[in-house]
Amino acid sequence: MSGMLVGVDGSAPSSAALRWALDEAEARSMPLTVLIVRAYDPVPMLMTGPVYVPSTQDELAASLKLAQDQLAKVSADRGHEPTVPVEVKARSGHPAATLIEWSEDSAQVVVGSRGSGGFGRLLLGSVSSQVVHHAHCPVTVVPTR
Repeated sequence: MSGMLVGVDGSAPSSAALRWALDEAEARSMPLTVLIVRAYDPVPMLMTGPVYVPSTQDELAASLKLAQDQLAKVSADRGHEPTVPVEVKARSGHPAATLIEWSEDSAQVVVGSRGSGGFGRLLLGSVSSQVVHHAHCPVTVVPTR
């Protein structure tokens, strides 16, 4: 198995997950992959229902920068740069499905309890819930305070 995988989206809960994943990866001397998934954009179609259009290269580049900035901020808050290899990647797709797919090659997946979605009253977001139930490796859900 390769190292740890952490899903981020720029939200405070994903920053908490990223911090936890960095600490745990360092404690276990494991490489860490930081993955941001830009959700497909639905395009309404009259006859077939919505068709999902992959993100453009510019959108993926913006998502990658968001994840890199989030990593830099969390590292600064921790007071030091990561001591294990960290790779930041951006992909286009359904966030839960992409994290589940990537979990096949991971020792552990880390997610925040909820992301940047609009249902703040939920204790566990839909992506986190799907990853917990369908990942191919252990999953850690980092709660928010």
